[in-house]
Parts: sequence; C-alpha cells; structure tokens
Amino acid sequence: MRPLKVKVSITLDEDLLERIRALAEEDERSVSQYINLALREHIRRLNAEEGGRKRG
Repeated sequence: MRPLKVKVSITLDEDLLERIRALAEEDERSVSQYINLALREHIRRLNAEEGGRKRG
C-alpha cells in the first residue's frame, strides 16, 4: 500500500523554488514529487551517517 499523502504549506526562497522547478522538470516529476524524493534521500543519508556513528 502506498503511504498516505498529507498536504502542508511551506515557504521557500524564490531562487530555491526556481531551481527545484527546473530539476523537477528535467526529471519529469512534479515539484511536490521532486521535493518528496529529495527529502527522502536526505533523510536516508542522515540515517546512514547516524548508523555509522553508532557503530564507531
């Protein structure tokens, strides 16, 4: 089953949003899909880093 989606309202710097729009278009995704993907990747990296610190 796909995860439930929740609508949120955020404020972004204009230059950041312009770059996200361009990247999303290049990747043939919506801005929402692109931000979701970017946040998942960022959290995955943080979790990997935390796991490495706990083992060390």
